[in-house]
Amino acid sequence: MPEAVIFDYGVGNLLSLKCALEKVGLNAKIGVSAQQLKKADAIALPGVGSFSAAITKLDAVKETLLAAVESGTPLIGICLGLQLFFPESEEGPGKGLALFEGKNVRLRGEVKVPHMGWNTLRIVKQNALFEGVADESYVYFVHSLYPVPTDKAIVASETEYGATFTSAIASKNVFGTQFHPEKSGDIGLHILENFAKIVKR
Repeated sequence: MPEAVIFDYGVGNLLSLKCALEKVGLNAKIGVSAQQLKKADAIALPGVGSFSAAITKLDAVKETLLAAVESGTPLIGICLGLQLFFPESEEGPGKGLALFEGKNVRLRGEVKVPHMGWNTLRIVKQNALFEGVADESYVYFVHSLYPVPTDKAIVASETEYGATFTSAIASKNVFGTQFHPEKSGDIGLHILENFAKIVKR
């Protein structure tokens, strides 16, 4: 069974993601070391915590993580995990992984922040993560910021909440969701199942 390492930033409850990944056929482990990332068949950056604190923790394994992604290891970033793909965030100081150019900005407009609850995905680019996922499917969000990628070609879905924002990205072996698939019922499990299929290829 392929091994997925969920990198622990030292905050938040990672067990729901661990359970969901195990449900879709991955041997999910919570890890903190470069050694664990090196051996992983897939890496997950979970969706809890602050950008600056997470980056401080990630700095110790940054080179290993980037080398793994470069060599083709599938990577999924969820919520904050997706935001860490980008160099900067309005949330606080620190340099993200810079896998893609762009930045993370705060939700604005006449909407309640954080954005909490169910909302729809408008799929703008078909990709392996969204195979069998219908346009306008409902998924679960909890966030105050979202990424603005410079390269619009990596945007897989958008969602409307006060403004239209990027809710998922896909590029080669790197996938990110601003929503929480592990809290999104059957649709979320289906998305994680698709990720497991990518890992098993």
